[in-house]
Amino acid sequence: MAGSTPSDWLIFWVVAGARFLLPLLIPRYPLPGILASLVLDGVDQTIFQQFTGLALEGYQGYDKALDIYYLTIAYISTLRNWANGFAFQVSRFLFYWRLVGVVLFELTHLRWLLLVFPNTFEYFFIYCEAYGLCWDPERMSRRHLVGGAVAIWILIKLPQEYWIHIAQIDTTDWIKTSLFKVPVHMPWGEIVRAWPAVFVVALVAVILVLIAIWLLVARRLPPPDRTPAFSADTYQPEWTTAQVRNAVTSEASRIVDAALLEKIALVSLVSLIFAQVLPGVRANNLQLVLGVAFLVAVNTVLSHLWARRGFGWVFTLVQFVVFLSINLALILAYALLRSRVEAPVSIANVVFFALLLSLLVTLFDRYHQVYLMRFGPIGPAAVSSA
Repeated sequence: MAGSTPSDWLIFWVVAGARFLLPLLIPRYPLPGILASLVLDGVDQTIFQQFTGLALEGYQGYDKALDIYYLTIAYISTLRNWANGFAFQVSRFLFYWRLVGVVLFELTHLRWLLLVFPNTFEYFFIYCEAYGLCWDPERMSRRHLVGGAVAIWILIKLPQEYWIHIAQIDTTDWIKTSLFKVPVHMPWGEIVRAWPAVFVVALVAVILVLIAIWLLVARRLPPPDRTPAFSADTYQPEWTTAQVRNAVTSEASRIVDAALLEKIALVSLVSLIFAQVLPGVRANNLQLVLGVAFLVAVNTVLSHLWARRGFGWVFTLVQFVVFLSINLALILAYALLRSRVEAPVSIANVVFFALLLSLLVTLFDRYHQVYLMRFGPIGPAAVSSA
């Protein structure tokens, strides 16, 4: 890209790498992980504008795809961490509702679809994880959960989706041009130096509002059930050897089941979103879905065979490496055959899709076993009642 420097690209790849790696903290540290991913999502373009000379006209498409990536990791983590069965079902609906909406938007470019399919899942996830810091999530009744989801949907996400996707207003640009009356390209450092009192007053106002909200809400909250802990493992059950073995056996007993169908749907939808923004993707949507379904089915057969060997992070890491190797080999074989009759396939895309598919399938399989230990016939029933 003309005018770019090595330092510009260093900053770009550091930020892009962080956007891929930070979400991997979500399964173990759900609240800090998703908040860090959310903040980075909100400031990445500002960082590029402030510290690089990169134009990045097409980055918005990548940005939306990376949003889906970290939300997918967050959803998969609920299989591992959430003990309230009804909360999990609500989150599953909200996640797939948004996922379908983004796919439809990428295929049609109708912006109003993002208003109809708002990203309520993200804030619902944060809401439930924040509650779980001090209170037992199983105390959350169905009325409580549905009410929280509806409030987030209507009061927070609909205005936000309209502002971003229908009005197409960039908040940072709007603040610069409408409030400070300065050009969009003016660095924030110069704005802060020109109006320091405004930023001090704004910071104090935000702190006071947060304190007021906390004092108001704290009066209605029940006494805490437990000491706050950011690690999801702090209050996880101690699974018995029998429960682990039975969950693994149950997982490996059938190849074609609801879990396989969900994995195919999940990875296909995520892959379709990335396929719309990655340059050089030559497979059409039907070919992509069929290819993903085939690879997920192959990975599932291997996963069920592998599950009998053990359960733990060592096995999971080896499983990921094996999946990645097999997926790379299969996709490269397809790419070589396709290149004989059509234009060559991008190797970068091949590697990316193999990494994405292998990661999502590995995480899903591992955490679905935890889900079976908690909610399956061999685990304690944990679905909360109203």
